[in-house]
Amino acid sequence: MNNFDKFNKYKEKLSKRENKKYDYIVSFPHIGNYYIPIYNLLNHLVDKEKVKVMIPKKITSSTIVKGASVSPDFACLPFKYNMGNFIESLESGANVLIQAGGGCRYGYYYQVQEQILKDMGYNFSFIPLVDEKGVDIFNVYKKFKILNKKLSFKSFCYFFLLTFYMIYLLDEFETYMRHNYTYQLGEDKYSKIHDELLREMFNINSFKEIKRFKRKYNKFIKDVPLRADINNDIKIGIVGELFTSMEPNSSFFLEKELNNFNCKIKRYTTATYLLFQKNLVKKKVIKKAGKYIKYHLGADGPETIAHTLELINEGYDGIIHIKPFGCSPEINAMPILQKISLENNIPIMYLTFDEQTTITGIKTRIEAFYDMLKMRKDMSIDETTKAFPNKEETNMLLEDKVKLQTQS
Repeated sequence: MNNFDKFNKYKEKLSKRENKKYDYIVSFPHIGNYYIPIYNLLNHLVDKEKVKVMIPKKITSSTIVKGASVSPDFACLPFKYNMGNFIESLESGANVLIQAGGGCRYGYYYQVQEQILKDMGYNFSFIPLVDEKGVDIFNVYKKFKILNKKLSFKSFCYFFLLTFYMIYLLDEFETYMRHNYTYQLGEDKYSKIHDELLREMFNINSFKEIKRFKRKYNKFIKDVPLRADINNDIKIGIVGELFTSMEPNSSFFLEKELNNFNCKIKRYTTATYLLFQKNLVKKKVIKKAGKYIKYHLGADGPETIAHTLELINEGYDGIIHIKPFGCSPEINAMPILQKISLENNIPIMYLTFDEQTTITGIKTRIEAFYDMLKMRKDMSIDETTKAFPNKEETNMLLEDKVKLQTQS
């Protein structure tokens, strides 16, 4: 055993000794940087003398291995990642697990997750915030009263609203930096600002503090000088399933890889969109994609179609569709995307992730996709059409090939 392993073992012993002081140790699944507002919320709602909030370990290859080993094969990737998170938290001493649910069949998975973990011998309580009936704010409040008998409904609402505002600001800042990352002049300042922003977010306790936080980082971000010449940059839109969009490890840090090629990136799916905007624009989304769909495809399927059409109208060079293996709504959307790709002469790359996916394969496909978009961009309009022919041109080329073969 090397010194690093000894140190980690010593840390685990200290942590377990500290955990004995508390009646409840609460943990939750990891998803992107949203774990910070969630941790902040829980830390304000629980009785700190009796309850400890445990930050879940960041997702790694070990997380998916643990989750996949106990999950049904047919279950989607987010199910397996969450199972891995739960197992790691339970192994570290957690005895209360919180699950937020989801907008597809994932919303019904918490019963299965609870049963699997209890069959494995873990002793814990499970708190689903969203059940098959949706979100009942009074029911959620009652569940948190178990963790803090002194918690008032007023404080409960205050910190939930504060958390929603934190999520909104986090999405606003990250979206701006994502859109403009490739346009920075000089060294990469956004990454440093982003790290500082996340560290400070842990310590926000009131709306007064978050307003100060907003002013400070709004200035920092907007003060980063950007270059004016942006017309020749490759623009890539990302559409698809929510978990693989928002948890970078599940997509092998796709956005970071695209940044390495100096691509402008646009991604619609954020927690702000899902929490506050999605239900308000459902009918508009169906109408926008009306040429291709008449009814809801489930989960984020309609948004995938509508956002793809928006990206085409905004002049994006290519689109990457991402989903976990077995995601039915996104599988339903794929034939429609193929039709849109042919009709609009725009390349769409499809990436599906599961526990067998390797980063080498993903990097190779991203590099090939970028090279193809770059060649199209550098060609004249006529040559571009030939580089990525539509359906009619493909048929003509095939007919010419057959004639040549017949003549020879």
